[in-house]
Amino acid sequence: MSLREEFPIFKSKTYINSCSYGALSYDVRAAYEQYLNDRDEHGSHWEHWVEMLEDMRGRVASLLNADIDEMALTSSLSEGLNALASSLTYTPERNKIVITDYDFPTTAQIWFAQEKRGANVVQVAEDKEQKLLPLSGFEKEIDDSTLLVSIPYVCYRNGSTQDLEPIIKLARKHGALVFVDCYQAVGAIPVDVKALDVDFIAGGMLKYLLSTAGTGYLYVRDSLIQKLQPTTSGWFSQRDIHAMDHTKNDPSPTARRFESGTPNVANVYAAIAGLKIVEGLGVANIQTEVSEIISAIKTRALENDFKLGIDQKRHSPMVTLQSNDMYGLVTKLGEDNIVTSCRDGNLRVSPHFYNNMDDVDRLFESLNKNRGLMV
Repeated sequence: MSLREEFPIFKSKTYINSCSYGALSYDVRAAYEQYLNDRDEHGSHWEHWVEMLEDMRGRVASLLNADIDEMALTSSLSEGLNALASSLTYTPERNKIVITDYDFPTTAQIWFAQEKRGANVVQVAEDKEQKLLPLSGFEKEIDDSTLLVSIPYVCYRNGSTQDLEPIIKLARKHGALVFVDCYQAVGAIPVDVKALDVDFIAGGMLKYLLSTAGTGYLYVRDSLIQKLQPTTSGWFSQRDIHAMDHTKNDPSPTARRFESGTPNVANVYAAIAGLKIVEGLGVANIQTEVSEIISAIKTRALENDFKLGIDQKRHSPMVTLQSNDMYGLVTKLGEDNIVTSCRDGNLRVSPHFYNNMDDVDRLFESLNKNRGLMV
């Protein structure tokens, strides 16, 4: 069986929507079945489940080149970021949170929620003409009152990949922390937290990591863990999860202090299965394969006089095409058994290693049939 055949959706669909949800593999399905079998056999199997949680933690840490104690496992990016936001102290001298027009609503909403605790939230605006976040925008907003800069590595709306290095250097110059939303990157683009010199990274397992919603991660730089104490908590955030001490909050000395209550055990099975697939292929190899398909899509788009959502040099694993009726276009493609998604006037096309050039051919056959919905 070829690797593509491990994903049964390709029997009936052309699936190029990994930025929304990774395709389901037989291995991930089998992982859920193993969870059910373990429930039948053991009822509760907590010793094993905690071991599995640590296995998952180690795999995510390895993927990001982080130390295992720097990784918190969460139910979602929102859970991890809320814990992080609650751990920060907003003073009159340093209270600014710099976000962007490209933030996913989750990150923006969480930071705006901190205004009640004294945060001053400002946004770096998109350059509408060039369709990017200009460095000058960060230079305007980041100053000595900046507590943290929050940046999406890849924009969920148009697939733009942000050049993080100059922004991180600017934040460091002013003593600010840096949080990076890597949801649309990890699993398709190599992400090395040490090389990036970033303080916090968060994401989830359901896109390019091939698992499911309900499982995420938060990286916290080791030197910051002891300095930050979330006001959120739970028994899995404690120094000893077996202590069952109801008389005090005793947070873990590791990034586990950013976790909360009982983990979604079934999803841990699925997450490990998805991570194993990515590990087996290697993210650098995945990036090479995906880049070839992305390049083919961009070339075909320009040959057919379709307009790209952003400058063709800045694409991530997602490429976008402008549409005058994005929902109608997604529907029409769906009628041809092609699964895509849309945002902000753009059709989003997001291949993974399981896609091939036949998928590209089918996509453009349908797009040409529906040229009236293209810009």
